[in-house]
This record gives sequence, structure tokens and C-alpha cells, in this order.
Amino acid sequence: MTQQKVVPGRSAAARALVRAAHHVDGVRSPRASTRALVTVWVLTRLGMLYLLVQDSIGVRNVNDEVEFLYPRWARQLADGSFPVDDVTWQYPPGAGLLFLSPEAVPFLDYFAAFLVLTLAADALVAWVLARPGRLPAGAWLWTAGLPLLLNVPHGRFDIQVTALAVLALLSSRRRPRLGGALAALGALVKVWPLLTLLGLERGRGSREAWRSAAVSAAALLAVLALAFRDSLGFLRQQGARGVQIESLGGTVLALLRAAGAPIVVESRYGALEFSGPQVAAVTQLSLLLTVAAFGWLLFWRGRASRWTEATPFDAALAAVLLFTVTSRVISPQYLVWLIGLAAVCLTSRHTTQRPVAWVLLAAAAVTALAFPTHYLEVMQGTALGNTLMVVRNGLLLTATLLSCHRLWQATAATPDPADSPSPAEAASSDGPAGPASTTGRVGADAR
Repeated sequence: MTQQKVVPGRSAAARALVRAAHHVDGVRSPRASTRALVTVWVLTRLGMLYLLVQDSIGVRNVNDEVEFLYPRWARQLADGSFPVDDVTWQYPPGAGLLFLSPEAVPFLDYFAAFLVLTLAADALVAWVLARPGRLPAGAWLWTAGLPLLLNVPHGRFDIQVTALAVLALLSSRRRPRLGGALAALGALVKVWPLLTLLGLERGRGSREAWRSAAVSAAALLAVLALAFRDSLGFLRQQGARGVQIESLGGTVLALLRAAGAPIVVESRYGALEFSGPQVAAVTQLSLLLTVAAFGWLLFWRGRASRWTEATPFDAALAAVLLFTVTSRVISPQYLVWLIGLAAVCLTSRHTTQRPVAWVLLAAAAVTALAFPTHYLEVMQGTALGNTLMVVRNGLLLTATLLSCHRLWQATAATPDPADSPSPAEAASSDGPAGPASTTGRVGADAR
């Protein structure tokens, strides 16, 4: 009898110790993971800033925009007018507020203030991605993936725009009005953040988000029109853009040039564009493909019948990929957008875009080799330059097709009857709370 009492006692004590150990591990692991994330973020950002300030890689002009161009725009904006006489001004009017913001930072010159604000936006993205209830893979993708672009991200204003898009996506489910307002604010800086609303599930929440976006955009446009002259002057420069050498169409033209076609590179509208008899056809094809991409997205939205918490994230990434690869212009900083959207996708276990994220990391690494490292080779159309563009744009095209395919299969494709449970299996799987939700089944399939 005594032994029978002691053994159960020892077993209960052992179980209590195991439970306590598991509790301690559960407390320490998130803290250790957070410390590791913060450490990697700080070290990588210090390295990226060092590379930007030194600006000694490749073409060595990455920091010129923050050093010279943005301050010039800010001075003209401070005088009450958008810089429409500058052919490099191609942004919606909301960008003017962003270029003015470093002037409000005390005790720092424009360059240093811009870097401080960009770092703050970078940290904000990492923080919201790492919030409790979200898978840490998203924060790690942003933290470790952005440095693949070397010194480019903090020498442009795309981190700030990406921050608005990330916040819009992560807030739209619970607070659709806020998500819509943030998407509109981002769209008035660079148009693409409006695509974050495309994947919202049809219904009241989606309508509220789109109404909020429309009202917010109209209100901000009205304020900017009253405060500044020529707020819509950027449309003239945008409409005249040609085929930039780093776009997919540009890669086709580069290969034609290598084969002997009379195609040359010219500096126009702040970018390097191709000029020649074949350029007009490539331009028209790019526009047609952009229209077709928009049509496919509308068709997908009409057909989609299965939604998870990750569907808006996945749809936003697919949409931005589509408009990136069909655009006449692809700049290195576009990868900042794509890494940010892929990071949002990876915060959810229901996402279908994990393979796409890996492809985008490879594309980011090749992008850094193309610009700034070997950009002279790209400009001159050497074998190395053309190879880098073929590989990078091939990876972007692969990511686009893979993203759209996985989004369609998870949300709009007709389910295979063989995958449906039998009535007996369905009944046996129903617990006290009733049958599993469609969202849960789709999420499991996506995994």
C-alpha cells in the first residue's frame, strides 16, 4: 500500500516538473527569439547604412537621390509648388509630404533626417510583423531579406510606402476603415498600395475599406490641391515613360540589341530607357499585358469562393507581382515592396505563398548584383549584364506565375471530389462545436 501511494506521488511530481519546464520554455523562447530578431535587425541595418554612406559599390551613386534630388524637391515644395518642371518628378502628390518630412526633424541635415525616418519605418514594419499571434517567419523575412538589396532600400523612400501597405493589410481584417485609409495614403505616394484591398473578402468589411479609401484619398487630394500648385502634374511625366532597361520588356530589347538590332540606351525621366524601332511594340505589349493582368485579378475575385485570413495577403502579393512584371519600369527598390508583402504573407499559417517568398529572396540577391554592383554591365548590354537581367526577371516571372497559380488553387479552383470527406468522415470529425469551418479546411490545405 505504501509503495502504491509513493509511486503515484512521484509520477504526479514528475508531471508537475515537466509542466513547469514547458512553461519556462514557453516564456523564454519568445523572448530569446525577439532578442535574436532585434540583434539581427540592428546589425544588418548598421551594415546597410554603412554601405549607403560609403556608396562605393558598383556605380557609386545610390545615395545621390537623398543627397541632392530629394532636398531640391523639398525646397520647391516648401515654396508651395510641386516640381512639375523637373522631368524626374513622377509621383502622386502624397509623396510631397514624405519629401518634406525630413525638414521637420530638428538638429539634423536633410540626409541624416531622411535616414532616421527611413530607419523608423523599417523598424515599424519589423515590429508589426513580430506582434504576438503572428508567425515569426514574416518578421524574419523582412529583417534578413531586406539586406540582400545592400544599400538601395534606405537610399529610396519605398520603405515608408511599404510600411503603409503592411499596416493596411494587417489592419484591414479587424479594422477595415483604418486599412482602407492607410491603403489610400500609400496610393497617394505610390499607387500600388491600393492593391492591398483587392483580396478582402466580399461583404461589409470590403465595402467599408473601399469607401474609407475613397473618402481618405479625396480628402487628402483636396488638402494638397489647396496647399500646393500643380498637384497632378506628375501625370505628364508618367504618361511619357518608355521601356526601362531593367524591365521584362527591357530584357527582350537588350537581347535584341545583343543580336544586332539598332537599339540604344538613353537617359530620360531620371531612368535609362531603350530607344529604337522595336521599342514602341514592346511598350504597347506591356500596356496590353497590364490590362490583361487587371482583368485576371477581377476574374479571380469574382470566382474566389474560399477565404482564409491570409487570402488578402496572398492576393496583394500576386497583384503587385503582376503589375511589376508587366510594367515598362522595374527599379531595384520594387523588391522592397515584394519582400514586405511576402513577409506579411508569412505571418499566417494559412498562406499559400511560402515558395514564392523563397523565389523573391533569390530575385533580391540577383537584383543587388545587377544594381548597383554590375550596373555598368547592364547598361552596356554585356554578356554578364544581360545574364543578370535574364535571371532576375526570370525569377520575378516565376514568382508571379507561381503566386497566381497557388492563389487560384486555394481560393477559386473547383475542389477535387476525391479530396472531399465522406459523410461518415465528416460526422466523425465534427466535435461538440460542430463541423470545421471552411476557413480552417482551406488553411490546412494551404499548409
